[in-house]
Amino acid sequence: MHVQAAVEGRVCTCRLRWRAECARAGCGGGQSVHVGSAGQDMHVQTAGSPSPFSLKFSLPACAQVGTSLGCLRMEDTMEALVERTVRWYEEFMKGADPRVYHYPLMQGPMMPLSILLGYTFFVLWLGPRLMANKKPFDLKPLLVIYNFSLVALSSFIVYEFLMSGWLTGYTWKCDPVDTSDSPMALRMVRVSWLFLFSKFIELMDTVFFVIRKKNSQITFLHLVHHSVLPWSWWWGVKFGPGGMGSFHAMINSLVHVIMYFYYGLSAAGPSFQKYLWWKKHMTAIQLIQFVLVSIHITQYYFMDSCGYQFPIFIHLIWIYGTFFFVLFSNFWYQAYTKGKRLPKGTQASSLTAPRQKGEGARNGSVHENGVAQNGKVKAN
Repeated sequence: MHVQAAVEGRVCTCRLRWRAECARAGCGGGQSVHVGSAGQDMHVQTAGSPSPFSLKFSLPACAQVGTSLGCLRMEDTMEALVERTVRWYEEFMKGADPRVYHYPLMQGPMMPLSILLGYTFFVLWLGPRLMANKKPFDLKPLLVIYNFSLVALSSFIVYEFLMSGWLTGYTWKCDPVDTSDSPMALRMVRVSWLFLFSKFIELMDTVFFVIRKKNSQITFLHLVHHSVLPWSWWWGVKFGPGGMGSFHAMINSLVHVIMYFYYGLSAAGPSFQKYLWWKKHMTAIQLIQFVLVSIHITQYYFMDSCGYQFPIFIHLIWIYGTFFFVLFSNFWYQAYTKGKRLPKGTQASSLTAPRQKGEGARNGSVHENGVAQNGKVKAN
């Protein structure tokens, strides 16, 4: 970008790289140049010079004084960068779906981001320190209510996804987002937001682990799954609530019906253990979920044309399905393949013998949608 400067009747031009200085070739013995902007005019006063000269410019720029390059630093570079970023953000957000603006958390990304950062800070640092010298909380009644409430909520979400598109008009192939204000389209918007909101409710899973001092269950997989999904889905709901991108939300909710039903029975006490014979299939159900999500979304790459408006979401969902399939497969291997190598007596005794105080999960135990101990799924 060029700037012209009129100095003692001469017109000089200089080009400056972003946030750089002109070479010090003269410039009053290497003296600095003071810059102050006023609209489209820039008034420059070199150190030791009695009078300023004006510049007509396009940022970023500098002045060449005479035959020398002025040592001009753009002091408002950061301000210009911030202003440019704000303008870019405002233009970007113009593409958001106006139908979701009045839903809670949907006015901007700062509120959900603050919640997720606060969540991470609490479960990794603050919570464990607050509980360090305290006894674990007994939350059995609360956990029963919490888990079965999520069963009901997840069931409703699955039903709404089916009735707002997946059983009433979607092809299960290339399904664009319906951006109209029809009752069916607005119903899809509502359930998409409700799914997002349920992900923020499920952050309480980890909070309960902290105050029950189940820190061994706060694994990398657990934290990533609980933080990445609500953050990524916020953008999905903000820009494209519905369409083929909502398939994995529906499948995830279906899996959570099963998962929280299992957790609810587990929290209800030993008398319900006999109804949990299917607990060893929990991780397999999760793996099937990611396979289905990946297969469905992969169709996009083999279509001659598809009217889905947000290809970036397709790529992110495919990465999501593949990434979590790898993580859960690793836990499957740690819990079931390696666990089966243990003597049967050891496996059986580990399920019947009470734990010692403070004893954590062992042998590749995992929480969050794939809990296992010695090859068996562990109760929440």
